[in-house]
Amino acid sequence: MNNKLNRRKRLLKQLALKRVSEKTPQLLMLSTFPPRECGIATYTQDLIQAITHKFTESFDIKICALEYGKHDYDENVNYILETQNPHSYYRLIRDINTSDRIELIVLQHEFGLFRGNEKELLILLQSVEKTSVVVFHTVLPKPDRETQQYIQSIAEITNMLVVMTQSAKKILEDDYLIAQEKITVIPHGTHLVQHIDKKFLKEKYGYQHRKILSTFGLLSSGKGIETTLKALPSIIKQHPETLFLIIGKTHPCVIQQDGEKYRQSLELLIEKLDLSGNVDFVNDYLPLDLLLEYLQLTDIYLFTSKDPNQAVSGTFSYAISCGCPIVSTPIPHALEILEKGAGIIIDFNDAPQLAKQVINLLDDKSMRNQMTLNGLHQMIPTAWENSAIAHVKLFRSLLNSGSSISYKIPKINLNHLKKMTTDFGILQFSIINHPDKDSGYTLDDNARALIAMCQFYRIYKRKNDLNYINIYFYFILFSFQDEGYFFNYVDIQKQFTEQNSTCNLEDAFGRAIWALGYLISMQDIIPSELIVKAKKLFNKAILQAESIHSTRAMAFIIKGMYFANTKNGNPLNIRLIEQLADRLVQMYKHETDNEWQWYESYLTYANSVLPEAILFAWLTIRKPIYQSIALDSFDFLLSKIFSQDAIKVISNKGWMHNGQEINPAHTGGEQPIDVSYTIIALNEFYNNFRIEDYKYKIFTAFDWFLGNNHLNQIIYNPCTGGCYDGVEDSYINLNQGAESTISYLMARLTIEKHIVSAEKSGQNTQDKKIHFLKPI
Repeated sequence: MNNKLNRRKRLLKQLALKRVSEKTPQLLMLSTFPPRECGIATYTQDLIQAITHKFTESFDIKICALEYGKHDYDENVNYILETQNPHSYYRLIRDINTSDRIELIVLQHEFGLFRGNEKELLILLQSVEKTSVVVFHTVLPKPDRETQQYIQSIAEITNMLVVMTQSAKKILEDDYLIAQEKITVIPHGTHLVQHIDKKFLKEKYGYQHRKILSTFGLLSSGKGIETTLKALPSIIKQHPETLFLIIGKTHPCVIQQDGEKYRQSLELLIEKLDLSGNVDFVNDYLPLDLLLEYLQLTDIYLFTSKDPNQAVSGTFSYAISCGCPIVSTPIPHALEILEKGAGIIIDFNDAPQLAKQVINLLDDKSMRNQMTLNGLHQMIPTAWENSAIAHVKLFRSLLNSGSSISYKIPKINLNHLKKMTTDFGILQFSIINHPDKDSGYTLDDNARALIAMCQFYRIYKRKNDLNYINIYFYFILFSFQDEGYFFNYVDIQKQFTEQNSTCNLEDAFGRAIWALGYLISMQDIIPSELIVKAKKLFNKAILQAESIHSTRAMAFIIKGMYFANTKNGNPLNIRLIEQLADRLVQMYKHETDNEWQWYESYLTYANSVLPEAILFAWLTIRKPIYQSIALDSFDFLLSKIFSQDAIKVISNKGWMHNGQEINPAHTGGEQPIDVSYTIIALNEFYNNFRIEDYKYKIFTAFDWFLGNNHLNQIIYNPCTGGCYDGVEDSYINLNQGAESTISYLMARLTIEKHIVSAEKSGQNTQDKKIHFLKPI
């Protein structure tokens, strides 16, 4: 057996990917940048922060500030381009071409930034000897010949154009005759939001008992705010508690040209219409945290831009990501997003129409709530984290960078787990990140939560977290029946539901044994009175183990008995482990052939627990056949779910049968629990056999949560600490239920010791840079 294992190690070492250390490519971003107060400046800052926070060494990003006027930049700005000074363009060309580090330049383009100096911009783009990308923040339809030629020249010179909506892409194709392969769509990024209770925020800001309408952004006449003011008298007549918040200071360019003329015209209109008690100006450039709170307390967000050519609006995106129902004029961005039920489109400058739609929405809370959900499902996929993934993948493909992307490991965040937990147990489901009390509780989730919290407590030993261990344990105790089995389903009134009589309860039984055994294995650090109760319950329940025949239930039971046995050394546990393991071995022998090394004729869910259970049986009893089958079956499974750089677990839309490969038509249906169980099993196999490929696959699998999946979107939400419920064919299930959130946490805690070890040694883990962060 040792020779076989050594051969396996040599083979896997040869097959394992070798990541070559390369110098990080340098990217120069040409954009307005804070402290310049400008939407593009904020966009660029958010994008750079997202890339920096999301990846390790993806790009060394430098900034060239597009300057008009004078601003005091910090050390983040390395170059300055005075957009109205032709000589400045030539200086920048010299600086870029003499740099041996800059490999890519990315220009954030807005027509007004280069007005009168379009020729110099084209010379710059033509002259720099680097790969280049231009991001268009505005795309004008039906251009005149001069504008068309200008954009066509940019397209010809540069390697790729980026726009933020499909409609903008279509305009470039139809009106500018640009080839579609030259255009990439990356939506405007949005911030993930925890969604604080609206009532709480209204009280915080003194708006209790008010219906809040709002708009925000740097003020200019193009905002069309007077349309809302003219609509307000009709709205107030039906809803006198209405308050309209105008959030944002006047645009600096408007100040330079016209001073506060536009704001003063709004103030005069407010006075004329007798609206002083129903309108407030928040005349400030708000920091992000305050802005997001103002938007979250908003009942309806109003977007009344008068510019039909405005391709995209960051303010619009922020409002939807904060859960605001929208009433908007028909700019392309709004037409694209709101057609799926996130809001209502009105005509330009149509105050009566705006009033009618606002009144209808204020009258109908359920409609507002549905729009909120529709909007969140539309906008969360455009989170800055996902925007960062899309940009980095695009940039690296243009540079033909062969090395894979390394994601930063998020710090551990228990917020959503605790939010989902009552004093009785953890709730089953969540609507987005709001616990759904009507879904009740399950033993499955509380057993997993007990294991996760024990994992956490083993590392950090925070006494306050013992409360959660107690909650989850006592739920398991509550679910135990005198006949020796467990019920799984409990409603919010703490009553067992009818599901317990119609569903197979064996897997829930197995998970309960696993959780109790894991708790018992921690008896050295867990209060003794809890351990005594856990052992008593474990010993009662284990008497029914022999009657269990569900494949995965037997595996869970073996795991639980293994962990309990690390402290007890109970002969009964050893006998039961051998008995159940032998059943699995017989199943394996019955099903296996030259092409299929598995316990069943198909791969379904929680597959990795089967070889892991046989591994634990070998660690307990040391039968050579257990070791051989554990390794063979686990490697067979890994061969089916891992490609070179990613994991794709078996879809719940179609199991994989003997003689088949994974059906490509079954894209999606991937769930966090399967990825988590794979990581847990990989960790156990690595700890016992020290095969480096297992360690590499631990982090490759974990990257699935961070965006390395077929949608290239995050599954773990770092803002809430929750995990989305699954990857479907074309979308992420954005609900953050207990199973998914606990599964992520179990995976994250499993890799923690590798992170700590890498941090202590100052080395990368499997050539991935690991950043060790304290938990929340």
